[in-house]
Amino acid sequence: MTQILLVGKGEKKLFILPKMANRHGLIAGATGTGKTVTLQVLAENFSRIGVPVFLSDVKGDLSGISKPGKEHPKITERVNTIGISDFSFSGNPVTFWDVFGEQGHPIRTTISELGPLLLSRLLNLNDTQTGVLSLIFRITDDDGLLLLDIKDLRSILQYAGENATEFTTEYGRISRASVGAIQRKLLSLEDQGGDIFFGEPALNLDDFLQTDENGNGIINILAANKLMRSPRIYATFLLWLLSELFEQLPEAGDPEKPKLVFFFDEAHLLFDNAPDALQEKIEQVARLIRSKGVGVYFVSQNPLDIPDEVLGQLGNRIQHALRAYTPRDQKAVRAAAQTFRTNPKLDTEVAITELGVGEALISFLDEKGRPNIVEQALIRPPFSQIGPIESKERQRIIQGSLVHGFYEKSVDRESAYEMLKRRAEQAPKAAPVKKKKTGRQRQGIVETMAKSAARSVGRQIATQLMRGILGSILK
Repeated sequence: MTQILLVGKGEKKLFILPKMANRHGLIAGATGTGKTVTLQVLAENFSRIGVPVFLSDVKGDLSGISKPGKEHPKITERVNTIGISDFSFSGNPVTFWDVFGEQGHPIRTTISELGPLLLSRLLNLNDTQTGVLSLIFRITDDDGLLLLDIKDLRSILQYAGENATEFTTEYGRISRASVGAIQRKLLSLEDQGGDIFFGEPALNLDDFLQTDENGNGIINILAANKLMRSPRIYATFLLWLLSELFEQLPEAGDPEKPKLVFFFDEAHLLFDNAPDALQEKIEQVARLIRSKGVGVYFVSQNPLDIPDEVLGQLGNRIQHALRAYTPRDQKAVRAAAQTFRTNPKLDTEVAITELGVGEALISFLDEKGRPNIVEQALIRPPFSQIGPIESKERQRIIQGSLVHGFYEKSVDRESAYEMLKRRAEQAPKAAPVKKKKTGRQRQGIVETMAKSAARSVGRQIATQLMRGILGSILK
């Protein structure tokens, strides 16, 4: 059964132990060194032992995992070199997802489920604006208002801004300037397509945790090639997904195999410019989600993209080639080499720079959770197709999915927008107030000159009167 989890071969065949798969992992290497194929191999390995998988398809070429591969001289050579006697091409059960609903089933969440911390990250708010947003969420909770989509958030922001004085006493100062800034950020988010992400029906995580009739885990593929144009939305969405898994899944202890394996491609986007509070949240989730039976595998070009606190928790390592052209590249090579358990037969630092395509340095955890010594290995070919499938094939799989038709129909139930609108309509209409002219109103040139002259004459008369009064007193 362990041969199902074969990843590659060095001096010996290298396997990931299912029991250690939830101890997380890292796939690193420069562009074009074979990370995508390695990710594909790992995903189909987990699927074959009944573990559901979630992965993001950044480049749009992972859809081929749903279709059997084809004979090729290079594949045949690699299979013979590794010594896989029972190698046979086969596809895997796949469900396609897409935030925009174009290349898969739509994925939505609500404003309330995302929460103020992640929403602040999504909107790139400063500390003051984040504080105001947190107060807004507190107001909605106390007032029984649902925040489902962007129009709900916009309406409660307007409501809070108009009644800022009233709310300040109970909740703290609500700056109208901060409210206006958040409103402008929401407009920018809508321009990036973020409004599509919020609404109902919200994603049911159980739909990720499925197996097919043969007991194979469903591979959930997120179409991220378009989503990557908005990297902040991409990173926030995946972090929200991890947080939801952490909060909803029960404790699993040390299962024989994971409940779900989660691959986070372009992992550096998760940590770029993240505030301290969010950074701590990421570290906490990475540290504790293992006990929920979830394995998280980060995919990145450079190990330095991952904070040390997180990197130290990634037990299963696959390092593809890195090129040491610049001082930073050289630093990355040294850092990558130092994370492996030393092999006396291998100069790890030199090997990293000399690896070919489809070669990697591998160190997996043994049955006691200890990292094995690093080995240089050839990655086995996937059983499935390398490269994307045609759009017609993708649509056929989407239409044959068990969840087809459910997420495609959006629902707009009564929430904050409708409730606040009804309150405004039911409120007694006040008598119109005649606006007074203020000094801030613009004046014509003639009017201005006349007022200036009048003020000057007035000052002269007042001066003369004052002098006369003082003179009579002093006599």
